[in-house]
Amino acid sequence: MWGAAMGLPPRLALSVLAGPGRSCILGSGAATRMDWQARNRRDFSDFYMQPLFDPDLEESPFYASKGRAEPTRHVASKKLARNLARNLLGFQKPSRQLILECNPGPGVLTEALLRAGARVVAFESEKSFIPHLKSLRKYMEGELQVVHCDFFKMDPRHQEIIRPEYSSQAIFQNLGIKAVPWSGGVPIKIFGIMPNKYERRILWKTLFDLYSCDSIFRYGRVELNLFVTEKEFQRLIATPRRPDLYQVLSVLWQVACKIKFIHMEPWSSFSVYSENEHLEKTKLMESFKSVKENLYFIQMTPRKSLFTENLSPLNYDIFFHMVKHCFGKRSAPIIQHLRSLSTVDPIDVLRQVRLSPGGTVLKMYPQDFKRLFETIESSEDSVFKWVYDDSLEDIQI
Repeated sequence: MWGAAMGLPPRLALSVLAGPGRSCILGSGAATRMDWQARNRRDFSDFYMQPLFDPDLEESPFYASKGRAEPTRHVASKKLARNLARNLLGFQKPSRQLILECNPGPGVLTEALLRAGARVVAFESEKSFIPHLKSLRKYMEGELQVVHCDFFKMDPRHQEIIRPEYSSQAIFQNLGIKAVPWSGGVPIKIFGIMPNKYERRILWKTLFDLYSCDSIFRYGRVELNLFVTEKEFQRLIATPRRPDLYQVLSVLWQVACKIKFIHMEPWSSFSVYSENEHLEKTKLMESFKSVKENLYFIQMTPRKSLFTENLSPLNYDIFFHMVKHCFGKRSAPIIQHLRSLSTVDPIDVLRQVRLSPGGTVLKMYPQDFKRLFETIESSEDSVFKWVYDDSLEDIQI
């Protein structure tokens, strides 16, 4: 397992971070723009790397909110629940597969999982659902534990600013959940219906947790089974073949995970609850157009091969910035980006990864970005491999 420098190659183990969210660029062979300007900058353009703030990474409004600002959806169809149970449990023995269910509400899926003999931990944020959920364990074959907690609000980044309401480490310890090596199998499967309003922010926050092996990913290659909107689904699977949808989120998720589309489900298969904790009636449903959309069920399994000697939880933030920088001016030639980002000879790097110097990011597939980053990291031509601005904070959200 990656984390706390466990199992890291010696070159990377020397760069252990001082705290969560801190950049490890000094340990990765980086120099500030000022440092590099003092050196010979021949053949390097002034296409400077600029901080690219992404409003989707702003967490404060979501994590600071105590109330539920939007309706929530829950599985209402028993047929859908049975299909989901089969998808989640697969061919494994149900008793050996741990399922964490996010906001199960009335527990239609919870009941189906328990009937199949699964081990389920239900994270429910609404108190009114807790008694019914707890009652399910009396009559079913599987094991059930109920936690009063909003799973999507666990472990906010920058906890020195945003006080954590829920800590996965404390909760998982109480549940007896233990970490397994990253190279091992999938220890936990998460099921959830993404909150419509905060869907993109949660996807970004989860990306940071995944690449840094933080939060739920301290425990290994946790598999995500999520219902997402069509818009986010199309972005997640986009490639250069869909340049209108292809973006940073597409690259980072596809590099990190194998994304499998399971099926599309009509909105009528879900019940909708308001913050007043009651089922919305037909007349009131007119004000909930955002939840009257078909949802896409996807499975995202972290790749066993994600981390290497040259891409690890200690330098992932530079990889994030490299990708974001490239998409900041997606029409610019990739060689121009490299001259701004790195001190390593860009022609040599592009030759090694077999990319055209005149090509743009819209011709690069997700794995091309990873190969590009790892080639620069493994270069021995320069002590300092990356150039960054002192004001670089866009990846520290």
